[in-house]
Amino acid sequence: MTQDGTFAIPGFTQDTASRPGDVYAADCPTRQLLDRIGDKWSVLTLLLLGEGPMRFNALRRRIAGVSQKMLSQTLRALERDGLVERAVVPTMPVEVRYSITPLGTELIEALTMMIRWAERRYPAVAAAQSRFDAQRVE
Repeated sequence: MTQDGTFAIPGFTQDTASRPGDVYAADCPTRQLLDRIGDKWSVLTLLLLGEGPMRFNALRRRIAGVSQKMLSQTLRALERDGLVERAVVPTMPVEVRYSITPLGTELIEALTMMIRWAERRYPAVAAAQSRFDAQRVE
């Protein structure tokens, strides 16, 4: 059973969870997970939550361009995948905080390496883009 706004990964069962799949196949569980964690909203949300727990509206203010609906769907999917925890604090009004899980922290380590690469290599990528674009104009 899935929560509203989430999806089950086709072909994924506890039996397939321990087997490597064919990441090039559309129904591969690994590919489905890569699609999820490669999504820009997921990456940005995880990185922010890696800094510490946050409320929904604080996340929304920090992530420029994300809609309320998209952030809600992203948080629900990350929670379902065990990367984010949702905690309801019984205050008046009720407060909901999101935080990273140990599994999510492990993922942030890998994402941080990719971000560092992008920061270091962006000038080379920008130069390649300029060369490519100049060839198309001629």
